[in-house]
Amino acid sequence: MNYNVRGENIEVTPAIREYVEKKIGKLERYFNNTPDANVLVNLKVNNNTSKVEVTIPMQNLVLRAEEENADMYAAIDLINDKLERQIRKHKTKVNRKFRNNLSNTPEAFAFATELDEVDEFEDDSDIEVVRNKRFDLKPMDSEEAILQMNMLGHSFFVYTNADTNTTNVVYRRKDGRYGLIEPS
Repeated sequence: MNYNVRGENIEVTPAIREYVEKKIGKLERYFNNTPDANVLVNLKVNNNTSKVEVTIPMQNLVLRAEEENADMYAAIDLINDKLERQIRKHKTKVNRKFRNNLSNTPEAFAFATELDEVDEFEDDSDIEVVRNKRFDLKPMDSEEAILQMNMLGHSFFVYTNADTNTTNVVYRRKDGRYGLIEPS
């Protein structure tokens, strides 16, 4: 894995970089082959609060987690736990799909025996579609989509971008600002 560690309002010391690489490197045990992935780590410090963001884009999966804590090292530990849970959850889905299809799907993760136990945070009752909606996508710009989203009181809104004629999603972020998801 290739690590890209950036700091905002903090100098990334060799000790911090080494700690990040050591902790995130432990995730490699979940893979059959060490993935050739870029690990993007963003460290921020604001008002005595440390925030760590980690993104690991891979071929069939994007691992991403954020964590805030007063201590930078504690935030890195918590981020590692979140990423580990995501990998286990994905591993469970892959296992379930593999068992159901009985196909020769290539496995992305090493299935260690201690991890093949039933995960307490993943069972069939967690994934259930309780409502299905269909609607026509109206062409509009992102500003109009944000207004529509706010009028409906939702946290996201799907629409057709009038300029590019592609399906986009606007959403309200935790910090109160807005995000836009566009297809590549």
